[in-house]
Amino acid sequence: MRITITLLTAGYAWLLATTAAQAAPRVEDTIAQRVQACTGCHGAQGRAASDGYYPRLAGKPVEYLYHQLLGFRDGRRQYALMANLLAPLSDAYLHEIASYFSNLDIPYPPPQPAAGSAEQLARGEALVTKGDPSLKIPACVQCHGAALMGVAPAIPALLGLPRDYLNGQLGAWRTGNRHAMTPDCMGQIAQRLAPDDISAVSQWLAARPAEGHAAESLPEPLPLSCGGVTAAVGAKP
Repeated sequence: MRITITLLTAGYAWLLATTAAQAAPRVEDTIAQRVQACTGCHGAQGRAASDGYYPRLAGKPVEYLYHQLLGFRDGRRQYALMANLLAPLSDAYLHEIASYFSNLDIPYPPPQPAAGSAEQLARGEALVTKGDPSLKIPACVQCHGAALMGVAPAIPALLGLPRDYLNGQLGAWRTGNRHAMTPDCMGQIAQRLAPDDISAVSQWLAARPAEGHAAESLPEPLPLSCGGVTAAVGAKP
């Protein structure tokens, strides 16, 4: 009797294990599946909506994305969730992630409605398109391209980003909480911007539609030396 019960128990356990194995869905080991840890915050396919804090990843220049991942992993950018997620990953794996998102060509969401005053928006537009020579602030278009959609391989678009994200990142550079590779050109520029100017730039950029792709090159040399751009050109793991 005891042998019969033992055999029945073993058979039942085997049946349960077999049924569970058959019912378990098979997960393909692809880069798209692996980056679900990213898309939980940055949106499906990295297409973060314009009303959120997290930035879009899809279509950004590959070396820009790669060096941002390095920055989080190596401590130049401060965000514990990103740092912990990336800490065990190799340079090559980070470059694979960056390449995946960079190669996604997905339409941008509509821009956020303009929220600033007419005076604020005019100041923001002036800083973006002309800069402020009296403060030694170059125009955003001098580095990020005339269309503000970035420049391959390492300069990001400024359009299609949430207002709060833009404001937060410029503020982080201004206060020294965000760093790029030396010389940190964005840190230098942001420290010359008053908080009201940061708000004006963020308001104006967030209200502009994002169209097109990153430019292949700039018509003129960068107005400042930028360590992140210099390191990115031709630098792969």
